[in-house]
Order: sequence, then C-alpha cells, then structure tokens
Amino acid sequence: MEIRNLYQPYELELLETSNYPARAHKKTFFEMVFILEGKGIQQINQHQLPYAADKLFLIFPEDLHSFQVQESTRFFFIRFNDSYLKSQSVEWIKKMEFIFHTHNHLPGCILRTVTDKPLVRAIVEALIRETGSSHPQRDFVMAQLINTIITLAARNITLQGNPAVQKQIPGAALPLLNYIHEHIYDPERLKAEKMAAHFNLSPNYISEYFKKAAGEGLQQYITTYRLKLIETRLRFTDNRIGDIAYEFGFTDESHLNRIFKKYRGQNPTAYRKQHVL
Repeated sequence: MEIRNLYQPYELELLETSNYPARAHKKTFFEMVFILEGKGIQQINQHQLPYAADKLFLIFPEDLHSFQVQESTRFFFIRFNDSYLKSQSVEWIKKMEFIFHTHNHLPGCILRTVTDKPLVRAIVEALIRETGSSHPQRDFVMAQLINTIITLAARNITLQGNPAVQKQIPGAALPLLNYIHEHIYDPERLKAEKMAAHFNLSPNYISEYFKKAAGEGLQQYITTYRLKLIETRLRFTDNRIGDIAYEFGFTDESHLNRIFKKYRGQNPTAYRKQHVL
C-alpha cells in the first residue's frame, strides 16, 4: 500500500487528465478535491460514488481512495497537514471541529447547500489565479481563501448533523446534538436540567429519548464528544494542558488528567507525545 506524505504546510495542485492512476493509496494529511469539469467515479474506503463538476470531496488521513475518470476531468487539490492547522488560531480550529470529528463521515460531495457550490468554485478559480501571480501579499491571500473553503466545508458538514448519529436519530432529536456542539465549552449549559428548560422537556425524558435514539446516554455522548475535541487541541495546537482544562470547564489540570486517563487509558501529555510527530 502506497503512503503519501506532505512536506509543507499546504499544497495546491490543478490536474487535468483522462487517466487518473487507479492505484488506491493512503495519505498522512487532509485533502480536499474540487471538480472543475468532467465526470467519473470516486472510490473511497470500499465505496464507489459518481463525481461531476462542482462537487467537493473531503479526504481524511488514512482514507483509502482513488478516481476512475470517465470523461476528461480538471481536479483541484487542496492539501494541508497538522503544521498548517497548528498555525491557525484556536478560535478557527473550534469552528472546524465538525471536520476533524466526522472521520466516519458519509462518503460523497460534502456541499449540501446549493448556493455554496458556485461560491466554492469562485474561490477555487481565485486560488488558481493567485498561484500563477506575483501580487503582493499573495501567500496571505491564498491562506485566507483556503481557510474560507475549509470553513464552508465545515458549515456544510454541520448542516448534515453528526452523520454517525443521524442515521439513528429522528430529525426532532438533531437540535439536541446541535445544542451540545454549540455549548460543549460550557458544562453548566449541558446539565440535563438546563437542556430540559431550553427544549421545554423534562430532564428524564431528554436522557431517555437520547439514549433510545442514539444508543448511548446523553452524558456519555457529551463526554465522548468533549474528549474528541480535547484530542484535537492536543494534536493540532501547542496549548498547555492547564489552558485546555480551563477551556473545557474542568476544575483544574489534574481533573482533566483524571477524566482523560479514565477514558483514554493515558494522560493528555502521553497522548500528545504519541500522536504528534
């Protein structure tokens, strides 16, 4: 199995071809692929899905993928790695967390909002122009355009809800998930009584309904989601453990260490050393 690496924070590539190598491979970086023209089949993790113009695909590290070109295609690739993510602000990373934590995302085009397709296309075309220019502040402009596309991708994934849970939860329960994601940094608002008041339901009903629909308890889901976000901080930022504990509402660093070790089998420092190359 071929493994591909990225040796710079980000990389852009415009590729026009009638014969994309069908050799499946894995990457150690994130990749977004926008289709400018053409059609064919995308193969990703044993799934085969058609592609056409104005579709945007998100490929995670460790995904197995390739393309079968049926009609000459113009691909635009945006590749970025951990070092690029670490160079961004924590506030920006917070907004992107739907991307980082939907690794089992539904395959296919991630653009669900029709009006976002021409918007992404315009940004891609601007990136192509900037790549071939020598304008002042070119690199800064390109980084802003890349971040805008990533932000749009995150917005569209957010609109899908959490795919892993959405398959099981009726639409009426999705506001609960959105509420959890919005207030994950405020433990007080995630108490059953607070949530019940917000949705005009009883605390017992919220917990019972969520568990029946999602297959796990409400507090278990909140804990799992919070820990995944903490993993993002450990992998993609250089934030101190104490600052991360404060950000997520833990009483102190030792409280975070205790909870993290309980569910992950190691403390945050050990996790960071293991997952950051």
